[in-house]
Amino acid sequence: MFRWVIHHIKAGLRPIGTRLNTRLGGRIGAIARSLLLALILSAFILSPLASAFNLEEQSAMAAEQQSQPMAQRRSPEQALECVFTTANPADCFADSFLRQVPPEQVQSLLASLRQDLGEYRGVQPTDDPNRYRVDFERGHLLARIALNPVGQIGSLLLEPSALSPEEAIAQLQQANARTSLLILKNGEELAALNPDEPLAVGSTFKLAVLAALRQQIESGDRTWDDSVQLRPAWKSLPSGLLQDWPDGTALTLETLATLMISLSDNTATDALIHLVGRTAVEAFSPRNTPFLTTREAFALKDPENAPLLQRYREGDEAERRALLPQLESAPLPPAALFEGDPVALDVEWFFTARELCELMAALQDLPLMGVNPGVANPADWAQVTYKGGSEPGVLNLTTGLRDAAENQFCLSATWNNAEEPLDEQAWGILYDQILRGLRF
Repeated sequence: MFRWVIHHIKAGLRPIGTRLNTRLGGRIGAIARSLLLALILSAFILSPLASAFNLEEQSAMAAEQQSQPMAQRRSPEQALECVFTTANPADCFADSFLRQVPPEQVQSLLASLRQDLGEYRGVQPTDDPNRYRVDFERGHLLARIALNPVGQIGSLLLEPSALSPEEAIAQLQQANARTSLLILKNGEELAALNPDEPLAVGSTFKLAVLAALRQQIESGDRTWDDSVQLRPAWKSLPSGLLQDWPDGTALTLETLATLMISLSDNTATDALIHLVGRTAVEAFSPRNTPFLTTREAFALKDPENAPLLQRYREGDEAERRALLPQLESAPLPPAALFEGDPVALDVEWFFTARELCELMAALQDLPLMGVNPGVANPADWAQVTYKGGSEPGVLNLTTGLRDAAENQFCLSATWNNAEEPLDEQAWGILYDQILRGLRF
Protein backbone atom coordinates (compact mmCIF):
# COMPACT_ATOMS: atom_id res chain seq x y z
CA MET A 1 0.00 0.00 0.00
CA PHE A 2 1.23 3.50 -0.82
CA ARG A 3 -0.37 6.29 1.14
CA TRP A 4 0.37 9.70 2.55
CA VAL A 5 -0.27 9.85 6.29
CA ILE A 6 -1.12 13.47 7.00
CA HIS A 7 -2.02 15.05 10.32
CA HIS A 8 -5.27 16.91 9.78
CA ILE A 9 -7.16 19.10 12.13
CA LYS A 10 -10.42 17.29 11.60
CA ALA A 11 -10.85 14.93 14.53
CA GLY A 12 -11.90 11.52 13.30
CA LEU A 13 -11.87 12.43 9.60
CA ARG A 14 -8.60 12.62 7.73
CA PRO A 15 -9.08 13.28 4.02
CA ILE A 16 -6.08 13.02 1.76
CA GLY A 17 -4.52 15.86 -0.17
CA THR A 18 -6.75 18.77 0.86
CA ARG A 19 -5.03 22.15 0.73
CA LEU A 20 -5.36 24.83 3.36
CA ASN A 21 -8.43 26.98 3.17
CA THR A 22 -7.50 30.65 2.82
CA ARG A 23 -10.07 32.47 4.92
CA LEU A 24 -9.12 34.82 7.73
CA GLY A 25 -9.28 33.27 11.13
CA GLY A 26 -10.03 29.76 10.08
CA ARG A 27 -7.74 28.31 7.45
CA ILE A 28 -5.93 26.54 10.24
CA GLY A 29 -8.49 25.10 12.58
CA ALA A 30 -11.53 24.83 10.29
CA ILE A 31 -12.57 21.32 11.26
CA ALA A 32 -15.97 21.70 9.65
CA ARG A 33 -14.35 21.84 6.22
CA SER A 34 -11.82 19.11 6.97
CA LEU A 35 -8.94 21.43 6.17
CA LEU A 36 -5.31 20.57 6.51
CA LEU A 37 -3.30 22.47 9.17
CA ALA A 38 -0.29 21.65 7.09
CA LEU A 39 0.90 18.88 4.81
CA ILE A 40 2.92 16.83 7.25
CA LEU A 41 4.77 14.48 4.99
CA SER A 42 4.95 10.99 6.35
CA ALA A 43 4.85 8.72 3.32
CA PHE A 44 4.67 5.01 3.85
CA ILE A 45 5.47 2.87 0.84
CA LEU A 46 5.00 -0.67 2.07
CA SER A 47 3.94 -3.97 0.61
CA PRO A 48 1.35 -5.71 2.80
CA LEU A 49 2.94 -7.74 5.59
CA ALA A 50 0.63 -10.64 4.81
CA SER A 51 1.55 -10.88 1.11
CA ALA A 52 4.66 -11.37 -0.97
CA PHE A 53 6.85 -9.07 1.07
CA ASN A 54 6.55 -9.75 4.78
CA LEU A 55 9.12 -9.26 7.49
CA GLU A 56 10.50 -12.76 7.21
CA GLU A 57 10.97 -12.33 3.47
CA GLN A 58 12.73 -9.01 4.06
CA SER A 59 15.32 -10.87 6.16
CA ALA A 60 15.71 -13.57 3.54
CA MET A 61 16.04 -10.99 0.81
CA ALA A 62 18.69 -9.10 2.78
CA ALA A 63 20.69 -12.31 3.15
CA GLU A 64 20.37 -13.02 -0.55
CA GLN A 65 21.59 -9.52 -1.38
CA GLN A 66 24.86 -10.23 0.39
CA SER A 67 25.53 -13.13 -1.98
CA GLN A 68 25.10 -11.00 -5.10
CA PRO A 69 28.04 -9.25 -6.76
CA MET A 70 27.86 -5.51 -6.10
CA ALA A 71 27.95 -4.81 -9.83
CA GLN A 72 24.62 -6.53 -10.23
CA ARG A 73 22.66 -4.39 -7.80
CA ARG A 74 22.27 -0.83 -6.62
CA SER A 75 23.21 0.37 -3.18
CA PRO A 76 20.42 1.90 -1.07
CA GLU A 77 21.79 5.39 -1.84
CA GLN A 78 21.74 4.65 -5.56
CA ALA A 79 18.22 3.28 -5.35
CA LEU A 80 16.98 6.44 -3.62
CA GLU A 81 18.84 8.54 -6.18
CA CYS A 82 17.04 6.57 -8.88
CA VAL A 83 13.61 7.30 -7.38
CA PHE A 84 14.08 11.05 -7.36
CA THR A 85 16.12 11.61 -10.54
CA THR A 86 15.08 9.12 -13.20
CA ALA A 87 12.46 9.99 -15.80
CA ASN A 88 10.58 6.78 -15.01
CA PRO A 89 10.77 6.15 -11.24
CA ALA A 90 8.82 2.91 -11.61
CA ASP A 91 12.00 1.36 -13.03
CA CYS A 92 13.52 1.69 -9.55
CA PHE A 93 10.93 -0.55 -7.89
CA ALA A 94 10.51 -4.30 -7.73
CA ASP A 95 7.62 -5.95 -9.55
CA SER A 96 6.17 -7.02 -6.19
CA PHE A 97 6.00 -3.38 -5.21
CA LEU A 98 4.45 -2.24 -8.48
CA ARG A 99 1.76 -4.89 -8.22
CA GLN A 100 0.61 -3.07 -5.12
CA VAL A 101 1.30 0.45 -6.40
CA PRO A 102 0.82 1.08 -10.14
CA PRO A 103 3.56 3.11 -11.86
CA GLU A 104 1.23 6.03 -12.55
CA GLN A 105 0.48 6.26 -8.82
CA VAL A 106 4.18 6.31 -8.05
CA GLN A 107 4.64 9.18 -10.51
CA SER A 108 1.73 11.12 -9.06
CA LEU A 109 2.80 10.77 -5.44
CA LEU A 110 6.41 11.65 -6.13
CA ALA A 111 5.23 14.75 -8.03
CA SER A 112 3.21 15.74 -4.98
CA LEU A 113 6.22 15.25 -2.76
CA ARG A 114 8.35 17.37 -5.09
CA GLN A 115 5.74 20.10 -5.09
CA ASP A 116 5.82 20.32 -1.31
CA LEU A 117 9.55 20.01 -0.65
CA GLY A 118 11.04 21.30 -3.89
CA GLU A 119 13.74 19.76 -6.01
CA TYR A 120 15.75 16.76 -4.90
CA ARG A 121 19.26 17.60 -3.64
CA GLY A 122 20.87 14.31 -2.62
CA VAL A 123 21.10 11.36 -0.21
CA GLN A 124 23.25 11.14 2.91
CA PRO A 125 23.87 8.27 5.33
CA THR A 126 22.93 8.72 8.99
CA ASP A 127 24.21 7.24 12.25
CA ASP A 128 21.60 4.52 11.78
CA PRO A 129 22.93 2.17 9.04
CA ASN A 130 19.37 1.36 7.98
CA ARG A 131 18.25 4.97 7.57
CA TYR A 132 19.20 7.63 5.03
CA ARG A 133 18.59 11.35 4.84
CA VAL A 134 17.02 12.55 1.58
CA ASP A 135 17.58 16.28 1.03
CA PHE A 136 15.26 18.55 -0.91
CA GLU A 137 15.18 22.23 -1.71
CA ARG A 138 12.85 23.00 1.22
CA GLY A 139 13.60 20.29 3.74
CA HIS A 140 14.54 16.66 4.11
CA LEU A 141 13.03 13.29 4.89
CA LEU A 142 14.39 10.16 6.53
CA ALA A 143 14.22 6.99 4.45
CA ARG A 144 14.21 3.30 5.39
CA ILE A 145 14.64 1.10 2.36
CA ALA A 146 14.85 -2.60 1.49
CA LEU A 147 16.09 -3.86 -1.88
CA ASN A 148 15.71 -7.07 -3.80
CA PRO A 149 18.83 -8.91 -5.02
CA VAL A 150 19.29 -6.67 -8.06
CA GLY A 151 18.84 -3.45 -6.16
CA GLN A 152 15.19 -2.73 -6.90
CA ILE A 153 13.09 -1.26 -4.12
CA GLY A 154 10.80 -3.70 -2.36
CA SER A 155 9.96 -1.50 0.61
CA LEU A 156 10.41 2.18 1.31
CA LEU A 157 9.45 4.28 4.32
CA LEU A 158 9.79 8.06 4.16
CA GLU A 159 9.17 10.10 7.27
CA PRO A 160 9.83 13.67 8.45
CA SER A 161 12.95 14.17 10.51
CA ALA A 162 12.93 15.79 13.92
CA LEU A 163 14.53 19.20 14.39
CA SER A 164 16.41 20.42 17.41
CA PRO A 165 15.47 23.89 18.70
CA GLU A 166 18.74 25.24 17.30
CA GLU A 167 18.02 23.81 13.85
CA ALA A 168 14.51 25.26 13.95
CA ILE A 169 15.79 28.74 14.75
CA ALA A 170 18.34 28.51 11.95
CA GLN A 171 15.60 27.71 9.45
CA LEU A 172 13.30 30.45 10.75
CA GLN A 173 16.08 33.00 10.40
CA GLN A 174 16.19 32.20 6.69
CA ALA A 175 12.47 32.81 6.22
CA ASN A 176 11.22 35.55 3.93
CA ALA A 177 9.03 36.78 6.76
CA ARG A 178 9.06 38.30 10.21
CA THR A 179 9.11 35.35 12.57
CA SER A 180 8.96 34.46 16.22
CA LEU A 181 9.41 31.20 18.08
CA LEU A 182 9.15 30.21 21.72
CA ILE A 183 9.62 26.72 23.12
CA LEU A 184 9.03 26.25 26.84
CA LYS A 185 9.51 23.19 29.01
CA ASN A 186 8.01 23.45 32.46
CA GLY A 187 8.05 27.20 32.06
CA GLU A 188 11.75 27.39 31.14
CA GLU A 189 12.96 28.46 27.70
CA LEU A 190 14.35 25.72 25.49
CA ALA A 191 14.59 28.06 22.50
CA ALA A 192 13.47 31.55 21.58
CA LEU A 193 13.56 33.78 18.53
CA ASN A 194 11.97 37.21 18.90
CA PRO A 195 9.62 35.84 21.60
CA ASP A 196 8.62 39.33 22.79
CA GLU A 197 7.96 40.87 19.37
CA PRO A 198 4.24 41.44 18.75
CA LEU A 199 3.17 39.92 15.45
CA ALA A 200 -0.18 39.36 13.75
CA VAL A 201 -1.51 35.95 14.82
CA GLY A 202 -4.90 35.58 13.09
CA SER A 203 -7.41 33.50 15.02
CA THR A 204 -5.02 32.63 17.82
CA PHE A 205 -6.31 35.86 19.39
CA LYS A 206 -9.37 33.83 20.40
CA LEU A 207 -7.39 32.54 23.37
CA ALA A 208 -7.82 36.02 24.91
CA VAL A 209 -11.59 35.85 24.38
CA LEU A 210 -11.72 32.46 26.08
CA ALA A 211 -9.62 33.79 28.97
CA ALA A 212 -12.07 36.65 29.51
CA LEU A 213 -15.02 34.25 29.43
CA ARG A 214 -13.38 31.90 31.90
CA GLN A 215 -12.64 34.76 34.27
CA GLN A 216 -16.31 35.73 34.34
CA ILE A 217 -17.36 32.12 34.90
CA GLU A 218 -14.90 31.67 37.77
CA SER A 219 -16.09 34.92 39.36
CA GLY A 220 -19.65 33.60 39.32
CA ASP A 221 -20.97 36.14 36.82
CA ARG A 222 -21.69 33.42 34.25
CA THR A 223 -21.79 29.65 33.91
CA TRP A 224 -20.79 27.37 31.06
CA ASP A 225 -24.44 26.31 30.81
CA ASP A 226 -25.80 29.83 30.32
CA SER A 227 -27.86 29.88 27.10
CA VAL A 228 -28.16 32.69 24.57
CA GLN A 229 -29.99 33.05 21.28
CA LEU A 230 -27.99 33.56 18.10
CA ARG A 231 -28.33 37.14 16.87
CA PRO A 232 -27.92 38.34 13.28
CA ALA A 233 -25.60 41.15 14.44
CA TRP A 234 -23.09 38.53 15.60
CA LYS A 235 -22.79 36.81 12.24
CA SER A 236 -19.46 37.07 10.46
CA LEU A 237 -17.70 35.39 7.54
CA PRO A 238 -16.41 31.82 7.80
CA SER A 239 -14.55 29.95 9.11
CA GLY A 240 -17.16 28.22 11.18
CA LEU A 241 -20.74 27.04 11.09
CA LEU A 242 -22.86 29.53 12.96
CA GLN A 243 -22.96 32.13 10.18
CA ASP A 244 -25.33 29.71 8.41
CA TRP A 245 -27.47 28.76 11.40
CA PRO A 246 -30.94 30.26 11.95
CA ASP A 247 -31.25 33.42 14.00
CA GLY A 248 -32.55 32.66 17.46
CA THR A 249 -30.82 29.28 17.76
CA ALA A 250 -30.19 28.54 21.45
CA LEU A 251 -26.51 28.06 22.29
CA THR A 252 -24.73 27.59 25.60
CA LEU A 253 -21.57 29.55 26.37
CA GLU A 254 -19.65 26.28 26.42
CA THR A 255 -20.88 25.49 22.90
CA LEU A 256 -19.84 28.93 21.67
CA ALA A 257 -16.42 28.57 23.28
CA THR A 258 -15.89 25.08 21.86
CA LEU A 259 -16.82 26.20 18.35
CA MET A 260 -14.57 29.26 18.68
CA ILE A 261 -11.50 27.21 19.60
CA SER A 262 -11.97 23.93 17.72
CA LEU A 263 -13.59 25.23 14.53
CA SER A 264 -12.26 28.77 14.79
CA ASP A 265 -15.88 29.83 14.32
CA ASN A 266 -15.86 33.58 13.75
CA THR A 267 -19.54 34.06 14.56
CA ALA A 268 -19.14 32.21 17.86
CA THR A 269 -16.16 34.42 18.60
CA ASP A 270 -18.01 37.65 17.93
CA ALA A 271 -20.94 36.46 20.02
CA LEU A 272 -18.62 35.90 22.98
CA ILE A 273 -16.90 39.28 22.55
CA HIS A 274 -20.32 40.95 22.66
CA LEU A 275 -21.39 38.88 25.66
CA VAL A 276 -18.32 39.24 27.88
CA GLY A 277 -17.65 42.79 26.71
CA ARG A 278 -14.83 44.26 24.69
CA THR A 279 -13.22 45.77 27.79
CA ALA A 280 -13.01 42.38 29.48
CA VAL A 281 -11.10 40.95 26.52
CA GLU A 282 -8.82 43.97 26.32
CA ALA A 283 -7.69 43.25 29.89
CA PHE A 284 -5.94 40.18 28.47
CA SER A 285 -4.53 42.10 25.50
CA PRO A 286 -4.05 45.81 26.23
CA ARG A 287 -2.05 46.24 23.03
CA ASN A 288 -5.10 45.50 20.89
CA THR A 289 -7.38 48.42 21.62
CA PRO A 290 -10.05 48.62 20.55
CA PHE A 291 -10.24 44.85 20.43
CA LEU A 292 -11.92 44.13 17.11
CA THR A 293 -14.52 41.50 16.40
CA THR A 294 -13.85 39.42 13.30
CA ARG A 295 -16.75 41.18 11.56
CA GLU A 296 -15.21 44.58 12.23
CA ALA A 297 -11.84 43.40 10.95
CA PHE A 298 -13.38 41.96 7.79
CA ALA A 299 -15.27 45.22 7.19
CA LEU A 300 -12.10 47.28 7.56
CA LYS A 301 -10.27 45.08 5.07
CA ASP A 302 -13.05 45.39 2.49
CA PRO A 303 -11.89 47.64 -0.39
CA GLU A 304 -15.46 48.97 -0.57
CA ASN A 305 -14.92 50.43 2.90
CA ALA A 306 -11.61 52.13 2.10
CA PRO A 307 -12.64 55.51 3.61
CA LEU A 308 -13.39 53.79 6.93
CA LEU A 309 -10.03 52.02 6.84
CA GLN A 310 -8.24 55.31 6.21
CA ARG A 311 -9.98 56.97 9.13
CA TYR A 312 -9.21 53.98 11.34
CA ARG A 313 -5.53 54.07 10.41
CA GLU A 314 -5.23 57.79 11.07
CA GLY A 315 -7.24 57.86 14.28
CA ASP A 316 -6.14 57.53 17.88
CA GLU A 317 -7.76 54.98 20.17
CA ALA A 318 -10.75 57.16 20.98
CA GLU A 319 -11.35 57.93 17.31
CA ARG A 320 -11.07 54.29 16.41
CA ARG A 321 -13.62 53.34 19.05
CA ALA A 322 -15.96 55.98 17.65
CA LEU A 323 -15.85 54.18 14.28
CA LEU A 324 -16.97 50.81 15.67
CA PRO A 325 -20.73 51.39 15.28
CA GLN A 326 -20.19 52.14 11.59
CA LEU A 327 -18.13 48.98 11.19
CA GLU A 328 -20.88 46.87 12.72
CA SER A 329 -23.27 47.95 9.98
CA ALA A 330 -20.75 48.16 7.12
CA PRO A 331 -21.04 45.53 4.36
CA LEU A 332 -18.80 42.49 4.52
CA PRO A 333 -16.48 41.60 1.64
CA PRO A 334 -16.70 38.33 -0.29
CA ALA A 335 -14.75 35.57 1.40
CA ALA A 336 -12.70 35.20 -1.80
CA LEU A 337 -10.92 38.43 -0.91
CA PHE A 338 -8.87 36.40 1.56
CA GLU A 339 -7.76 33.72 -0.88
CA GLY A 340 -4.95 35.68 -2.51
CA ASP A 341 -2.46 38.30 -1.43
CA PRO A 342 -2.25 39.81 2.07
CA VAL A 343 -4.95 42.39 2.81
CA ALA A 344 -4.34 45.30 5.23
CA LEU A 345 -2.27 43.35 7.75
CA ASP A 346 -2.18 46.35 10.07
CA VAL A 347 -5.79 45.38 10.83
CA GLU A 348 -5.12 42.30 12.90
CA TRP A 349 -4.58 41.05 16.45
CA PHE A 350 -0.99 41.36 17.67
CA PHE A 351 0.51 39.09 20.31
CA THR A 352 3.98 37.95 21.29
CA ALA A 353 4.85 34.27 21.42
CA ARG A 354 5.35 34.61 25.16
CA GLU A 355 1.87 36.07 25.63
CA LEU A 356 0.34 33.21 23.66
CA CYS A 357 2.16 30.61 25.77
CA GLU A 358 0.93 32.35 28.92
CA LEU A 359 -2.64 32.21 27.64
CA MET A 360 -2.24 28.58 26.63
CA ALA A 361 -0.92 27.68 30.08
CA ALA A 362 -3.92 29.36 31.72
CA LEU A 363 -6.44 27.55 29.51
CA GLN A 364 -5.02 24.14 28.71
CA ASP A 365 -6.88 22.39 31.53
CA LEU A 366 -10.21 23.13 29.81
CA PRO A 367 -11.49 20.02 27.98
CA LEU A 368 -12.57 22.09 24.97
CA MET A 369 -8.94 23.02 24.32
CA GLY A 370 -8.23 19.42 23.30
CA VAL A 371 -10.97 18.97 20.71
CA ASN A 372 -8.71 20.06 17.87
CA PRO A 373 -5.09 18.90 18.38
CA GLY A 374 -3.72 20.92 15.45
CA VAL A 375 -0.46 19.61 14.05
CA ALA A 376 0.54 17.41 16.99
CA ASN A 377 -0.35 13.73 17.02
CA PRO A 378 -2.36 13.07 20.22
CA ALA A 379 -1.04 9.51 20.31
CA ASP A 380 2.43 10.91 21.01
CA TRP A 381 1.43 12.92 24.07
CA ALA A 382 -0.53 12.62 27.30
CA GLN A 383 -2.31 15.90 26.49
CA VAL A 384 -2.45 18.21 23.47
CA THR A 385 -4.11 21.64 23.37
CA TYR A 386 -4.00 23.90 20.36
CA LYS A 387 -5.02 27.14 18.72
CA GLY A 388 -3.82 28.45 15.40
CA GLY A 389 -4.66 31.28 13.09
CA SER A 390 -3.95 32.57 9.61
CA GLU A 391 -4.85 34.80 6.75
CA PRO A 392 -2.76 35.52 3.64
CA GLY A 393 0.60 36.69 4.97
CA VAL A 394 -0.11 35.56 8.55
CA LEU A 395 0.38 32.20 10.24
CA ASN A 396 0.52 31.28 13.91
CA LEU A 397 0.59 27.82 15.49
CA THR A 398 0.47 27.53 19.28
CA THR A 399 0.41 24.15 21.01
CA GLY A 400 0.41 23.11 24.66
CA LEU A 401 1.72 19.63 25.39
CA ARG A 402 2.13 17.28 28.35
CA ASP A 403 4.23 14.16 28.05
CA ALA A 404 3.99 10.89 29.96
CA ALA A 405 6.49 12.16 32.55
CA GLU A 406 4.20 15.16 33.27
CA ASN A 407 6.53 17.65 31.59
CA GLN A 408 4.62 20.64 30.20
CA PHE A 409 5.61 22.21 26.90
CA CYS A 410 4.49 25.19 24.87
CA LEU A 411 5.46 25.70 21.25
CA SER A 412 4.38 28.95 19.59
CA ALA A 413 5.58 30.03 16.15
CA THR A 414 4.46 33.01 14.05
CA TRP A 415 5.20 34.11 10.50
CA ASN A 416 4.23 37.50 8.98
CA ASN A 417 4.75 38.78 5.44
CA ALA A 418 2.69 41.80 4.40
CA GLU A 419 3.84 41.56 0.77
CA GLU A 420 3.03 38.01 -0.29
CA PRO A 421 1.33 34.83 0.92
CA LEU A 422 3.31 32.47 3.11
CA ASP A 423 4.32 28.95 2.13
CA GLU A 424 2.09 27.42 4.78
CA GLN A 425 2.84 23.84 3.84
CA ALA A 426 6.58 24.36 4.28
CA TRP A 427 6.12 26.07 7.65
CA GLY A 428 3.66 23.42 8.74
CA ILE A 429 6.27 20.76 7.98
CA LEU A 430 8.86 22.71 9.97
CA TYR A 431 6.48 23.01 12.92
CA ASP A 432 5.82 19.27 12.84
CA GLN A 433 9.55 18.61 12.83
CA ILE A 434 9.98 20.80 15.92
CA LEU A 435 7.19 18.88 17.66
CA ARG A 436 8.93 15.62 16.80
CA GLY A 437 12.13 16.96 18.30
CA LEU A 438 10.41 17.67 21.61
CA ARG A 439 9.51 14.01 22.01
CA PHE A 440 13.14 12.94 22.39
